[in-house]
Amino acid sequence: MPTLISCIDATLRAIGGAPTYALTDNEKTVTTDRIAGVAVRHPQIVAAGKHYGMQVHTCVPFDPESKGGSEATVRIAKADLVPTGANLRPDYGSFAELRGACALFCQQVNTRTHRETGRTPASALDVERRRLHQLPVTPHTLALGESRTIHTDQTVRFGSVRYSTPPGLVDQEAWVRVDGDELVAVVDLAQLPHRPEWLQGPAGLTEVARHRIALPGRPVIDPAHYPGHPQDAGGAPRPPRPRPTTEAEEAFLALGPGAKSWLVEAAASGTARMRVKMAAAVELAALVGGLEVDACLGLAAAAGRFAEDDLMSIVRHRATGQRPSDLVVCDEKHSAQPGTSAWADFGRTPAS
Repeated sequence: MPTLISCIDATLRAIGGAPTYALTDNEKTVTTDRIAGVAVRHPQIVAAGKHYGMQVHTCVPFDPESKGGSEATVRIAKADLVPTGANLRPDYGSFAELRGACALFCQQVNTRTHRETGRTPASALDVERRRLHQLPVTPHTLALGESRTIHTDQTVRFGSVRYSTPPGLVDQEAWVRVDGDELVAVVDLAQLPHRPEWLQGPAGLTEVARHRIALPGRPVIDPAHYPGHPQDAGGAPRPPRPRPTTEAEEAFLALGPGAKSWLVEAAASGTARMRVKMAAAVELAALVGGLEVDACLGLAAAAGRFAEDDLMSIVRHRATGQRPSDLVVCDEKHSAQPGTSAWADFGRTPAS
């Protein structure tokens, strides 16, 4: 049913209006039963017809004027748009590419002069459009798909697969439908109690997520929908983002990016008395300047120096005018350990 209503909505919007009547075949989505030869219409189809301002009719079996017309449209579509003698799958990587090619084809043939009428189909449609009803701004909710509730993990469940949605939509109603080989999620943003930060433009029925269709047991999660998650798409932990909760923490982090780097690296190395050292850095910034202390904190973070007097030592060293590149970096080739040559003869008997 959502697929049928979505196709009707797309067709009417491509035409630019709704006719008074729409003729369709006797599929169960339109006709639920026949009593004494009278078609019993599906209630949802009736509601959709009222939404667009048209009445849906089903063709009469074995009637060339109605049944033949309905079958003729299917025959034309099969012969012209999807030829049975050719396989289109190798030519298009996705259903979206095929749909784009069809739109380009329609634009070409609708602007080509017809040899019988002597005018283009687009100009003929302009004349017919004057007799059509104006379409509503929003599509019928059935055209949007099946109703789902966005769970606390920001996902909607469709076909036993979880698909992620942007933040700020938890517990809201979403409509999901299959569009070719993709799943589309639509939310009425006008019903949200709070406007999400990512929302741009007017609120209303808005497509909030689009994913490739997946198999059951394989959730589709977009990392962009979880900007504050501590892990990236590959499972590696992201660097923590400091968020001050006290005035002391805010004063320290206000020094600059060097202070943030020092906090992250010092916490990762298990540094003791961090709050005392942070307060000392703020006091030192009042004496020598915040920019200088922030730069020294950045050097301390890069060098892994988090001892009591390391920050003051770096400040004094920079005051002498020496460049950080002139410093000697100790590695395994250099050692401050005294040699062991004096112990070479230990325990040996002196020569007589």
